[in-house]
Amino acid sequence: MNIKFEKSNNLKTKPDENNLGFGKYFTDHMLTMDYTNEKGWHNAKIVPYGPLSLSPASFVLHYAQEVFEGMKAYRTPDNNIQLFRPEMNARRLQSSCERLCIPKISEDVFLEAINSLLEVEQDWIPHLEGTSLYIRPFIFSTEQTVGLHAAGNFKFIVILCPVGNYYPEGVNPVKIYVEDQLVRASKGGTGFTKCGGNYAASMLAQVQAQEKGYTQVLWLDGEKRKYVEEVGSMNALFKIDGKIYTSPIDGTVLPGVTRDSCIKLLKSWGYEVAEEHFSIDFIMEAGRTGKLEEAFGTGTAAVISPIGELFYKGETVIINNFKTGEVTQKLYNTLTDIQWGKTEDPFNWTQKL
Repeated sequence: MNIKFEKSNNLKTKPDENNLGFGKYFTDHMLTMDYTNEKGWHNAKIVPYGPLSLSPASFVLHYAQEVFEGMKAYRTPDNNIQLFRPEMNARRLQSSCERLCIPKISEDVFLEAINSLLEVEQDWIPHLEGTSLYIRPFIFSTEQTVGLHAAGNFKFIVILCPVGNYYPEGVNPVKIYVEDQLVRASKGGTGFTKCGGNYAASMLAQVQAQEKGYTQVLWLDGEKRKYVEEVGSMNALFKIDGKIYTSPIDGTVLPGVTRDSCIKLLKSWGYEVAEEHFSIDFIMEAGRTGKLEEAFGTGTAAVISPIGELFYKGETVIINNFKTGEVTQKLYNTLTDIQWGKTEDPFNWTQKL
């Protein structure tokens, strides 16, 4: 690609790496690219980070035609910069685009865009342990019209923000509320995509759960409100009698990069992993009898988040005495050591900048 570069004349003071939080600070530049039916994807450029100018009639504002991704860049102990399985993000973005009638971006172009922006902003990648540079690529329709049809104008943007822990708790067990009334996704819908509508639909349950003192929501299937699917911002895995259970990727659950990585690690360690439908009653009964040994969420933002408590229909189950389990901790340590370049990468998951 021929990517034009316009350097910002107003460079920011970088934030304190000890107090980054998540999604609060943004780098000096962003990457943009346009699409029209006539030209395809074109006009790639890196420009100063700043507001966008949109028509009030922009298609995305009325019909929510947009998709996004989430990934990270890591600084290794020898001061190199690397990405973790970025090709999976490129392919998932393509899958999301296909479902929402958005023109796809090729894997090569996607990776070149990400790497080009990182080259410019590499000084923003933090140095402290547990910190990274979060990468948010997204696409939305800019067509100026009010009338539902296949849009023909789009914009691709990549923004970056240095981040610390996603959850205030850090790598400590969180409390999860099991939602049995509202629905996040259903068969034939967009549950497997990374689009804003999925997250907007989950907010009411999230707010209600937080009012009750819970960090996140565990969603059940949309038809019977019976089968476990995923947590609002993470895939969910459960260790019961030494066996790992997680919901299958069959249309309603996001195909998480961290989820896939955990499954591969667990299998390499000799664990049996069942990717199958299982009920919330099965999980709660395992909790009552002590067979539910560990539970955890997986995702790019939090990496691994131990689950210490489940609340469902008035019943509370405490998992592993509300302590991080041995397998959960091992997964976190192994994944983060690979991501930050502290240990061997036997799966060739990382890519140097």
